[in-house]
Amino acid sequence: MTKYSSRYASSPEAVKQYDTQQLRNEFLIDDLMQENEIVLTYSHYDRYIAGSAVPVKDLTLESIDPLKAGYFLERREMGIINVGASGSVIVEGTSYELDFKDALYIGSGNKEVIFKSADSKNPAKFYINSAPAHTHYPTVKVSLEQANKLQLGTMETANHRTVNQMIIGGVVTTCQLQMGMTELRPGSVWNTMPAHVHDRRMEVYFYLDIPENQAVCHFMGQPQETRHIWMNNHQAVISPPWSIHSGSGTSNYTFIWGMAGENLDYGDMDVCKITDLR
Repeated sequence: MTKYSSRYASSPEAVKQYDTQQLRNEFLIDDLMQENEIVLTYSHYDRYIAGSAVPVKDLTLESIDPLKAGYFLERREMGIINVGASGSVIVEGTSYELDFKDALYIGSGNKEVIFKSADSKNPAKFYINSAPAHTHYPTVKVSLEQANKLQLGTMETANHRTVNQMIIGGVVTTCQLQMGMTELRPGSVWNTMPAHVHDRRMEVYFYLDIPENQAVCHFMGQPQETRHIWMNNHQAVISPPWSIHSGSGTSNYTFIWGMAGENLDYGDMDVCKITDLR
């Protein structure tokens, strides 16, 4: 079964007037990881889709009405990271086994995509991102060990973290989709600090590995007009091009970042000085 919802773009001037609930309604994705369902959110920021598939029984990817396409990947590419037990994704008859935190890139033009769990009693949990694609590139699996790893931050500033670049140039060739996973070290809680914006692309964060009874406070908004959204495990948040995207947890955690837009330059960002944030 496939469920989807749409989110329209909001201007920064409008967001300044949002109360807590409206902010959550517009940007928080809190219905992911439902058993035996594919759940998708179609964002009008760069036509980005974020979603999940939890196959107790095999789940087949189907097109949704906003795409006006014969099949889901007719004009799209897709990235998948497994955040559950072992499973596999079958693409046009070829099976790709994904263990915990393994990734898979699927190029456009692939009609058949099936999600499977190795054990239905302990299913895989596939986190999905998708963006429009202008040409086809090969399907590639990227294990966590194969990721390009960046060590950033320090314990002294509570942001010592490993950035695992997985679906990104130099590892996988894509049209515009990029995905990776940042793991914070024990004792560190801040992600993406100093914060930044990149007016040439949007981003979605998905939080995981948040311990029970803990949470992450995600910061968004223009640098001089910040807002916050409290987030729980396995929730995602949409970040517009004009918005910072940063967070601080009550414990260390992991988050998956995905983005699409004008270019593929990972370093294309406008950094905001910490002392300038408001």
